[in-house]
Amino acid sequence: MSLILYGHPFSSYTQKVLIALYENAIPFAFRCLAPDMPQHLQEWIERWPLRKFPLLVDGERNVAETSIIIEYLQLAHPGPLRLLPDDPMQALDVRFLDRYFDLHVMTPVQHAVGAALTGDPAKTREGRAFAGEKLDLAYAWLEQHLAGRTWAAGDRFSLADCAAAPALFYADWTQPIPATLPLLRAYRARLLARPSFARAVEEARPYRHLFPLGAPQRD
Repeated sequence: MSLILYGHPFSSYTQKVLIALYENAIPFAFRCLAPDMPQHLQEWIERWPLRKFPLLVDGERNVAETSIIIEYLQLAHPGPLRLLPDDPMQALDVRFLDRYFDLHVMTPVQHAVGAALTGDPAKTREGRAFAGEKLDLAYAWLEQHLAGRTWAAGDRFSLADCAAAPALFYADWTQPIPATLPLLRAYRARLLARPSFARAVEEARPYRHLFPLGAPQRD
């Protein structure tokens, strides 16, 4: 087995890559990055000194950054589902949405989580308020964008949905998507029902106590 993925099951960006791997049933070995697995940590640091995960290893090649990893998989290990369209303009739309979910949904969540991890109640409140404001803006745009669409970029599951699934999963825990945005709530539900993401969610379930804002009793 040539492919190795270093990451953690509860990591949103690890889940993003796991979705792509599961969608096309690509065989790989998972190396969990946790304090009780120091050998994995050492291997990962030696391969990627910037200490960011996930990291995909394919033989002698180390591939970092989630969007690049998923595009690499399509080039080097293609499966029946193409997560990036062949048409350049359609691919550009998918890449934009991929960046949208990473930058405008997941980044505010990370801000709130980082503030909560300080243990300072004031910083936690400030971080969550900041994230809530940014997420409400992102949610409003998505509600309009999703009209007439099954998936983020249209009627086909894509790289954009790989990004959307974990981003919206944790975003709704941080700033619940209101009932006034039914299209976005329904889209999140479709993502949770997708077998690839449902599998990632189940694999991460034992780690929910790690969510510093408090994981809700749902999903």
